[in-house]
Amino acid sequence: MVMRVYITGVGGLLGSCLARYLIGQGHYVGGIDNMIGGVEGNVPNGVDFTHGNITDTKLIKELTEGYEVIFHAAALPYEGLSVFAPAIVTESIVYGTVSVASAAIHNNVRLLINCSSMARYGDQIPPFTEDMPTNPVDPYGLAKIQAEQHLEMLSNIHGLNYVTVVPHNVIGVGQRYFDPFRNVVGIMINRCLQGKPIVVYGDGEQQRSFSNVTDCILAVYKIMQSDRDICGQVYNIGPDDNEISIKQLAYKVGHHCEKYPSLEHFPDRPQEVKNAYCSSGKIRKEFNYNAAIKMDQTIKEMVDWIKPQVKDFEYHLDLEFITDKTPKTWTDRLI
Repeated sequence: MVMRVYITGVGGLLGSCLARYLIGQGHYVGGIDNMIGGVEGNVPNGVDFTHGNITDTKLIKELTEGYEVIFHAAALPYEGLSVFAPAIVTESIVYGTVSVASAAIHNNVRLLINCSSMARYGDQIPPFTEDMPTNPVDPYGLAKIQAEQHLEMLSNIHGLNYVTVVPHNVIGVGQRYFDPFRNVVGIMINRCLQGKPIVVYGDGEQQRSFSNVTDCILAVYKIMQSDRDICGQVYNIGPDDNEISIKQLAYKVGHHCEKYPSLEHFPDRPQEVKNAYCSSGKIRKEFNYNAAIKMDQTIKEMVDWIKPQVKDFEYHLDLEFITDKTPKTWTDRLI
């Protein structure tokens, strides 16, 4: 059965790959992106694309008319940056999500899939599970929780049918690798291929988990096709057996770049969680889902893609204020 799916953030890694997959399965796809965090060339042929902002509620209502599913991936996913630019990040996530939800209610959309973040869990002992209390430690994580709370309230009042997915550090070909504020794997590869030291904050022993984008979109597709009552449910999506330290990641990137990397250490970034990785046991049990793509395969694919097009980093977002806690890498544009 052909679905009509609207994707916010369709120029981002997750949104564009989902769009490509859906079109390949014969579904009709529309999408919007303002390209602050996306890449114009990511939007696949066949998408009914609009360059615009999700905070324009009137526009979103018009664009999503006739669609049965909305996948809401648009946000400014800048967790570290949000400590020094909270206003723009909060507006994008909270007001943007409420705008999309309003359109979904207005157009009687069957399902809204909201894309959240591991930042919702904050500084707890991993692996994070969906039944843990939310405990954000930065404005980005707080905004994600506030967006989820708005969805819950709108569901209770108006019957909005929604599900929240929580990917684990999505990576893959198509990622904005020239962004100095996020996407650690892309940053490492871009610098390593240019013969520059890899930037590491703190001791590099922070533990993270990374998800191939294809593994994530297959999980989303299963949810889209489900006819079960899962309104309000939260699902971690991605692998739960590949956590790695940032220092180990740097050497893994160097291996695939065929360059032994030197590491340049800077002080810890404020409010950065030391260890963050999730369990995907819930979606594995309920939807027979399992992430299958190995991290080494993903990194190699990214290196092969970035190698012929390495480029300087683009400082495209302004810090709203600077304090003695602001990373020197950003203020002095050292990345």
